[in-house]
Amino acid sequence: MKRTSAAPLALIRHTIEEHCPPGVLPSEEMVNGLYSPELMGEAEAIAAAIVATVAKLQVQATLKPPAPSIKA
Repeated sequence: MKRTSAAPLALIRHTIEEHCPPGVLPSEEMVNGLYSPELMGEAEAIAAAIVATVAKLQVQATLKPPAPSIKA
């Protein structure tokens, strides 16, 4: 992911690494082996990371009961 056209994917990767659960996005080296070293491989890994994050958030939402409402 060293080409200039990879800059947008690098920004998305950085955002996922900073804000999503650990482990949802494999390292760049692992992406090369699991998907491909091309930009499309990185895009596939990012898409999978987004889907995994949403799934984790949905599980958390179903396990956590809603907060009680405060009535004045």
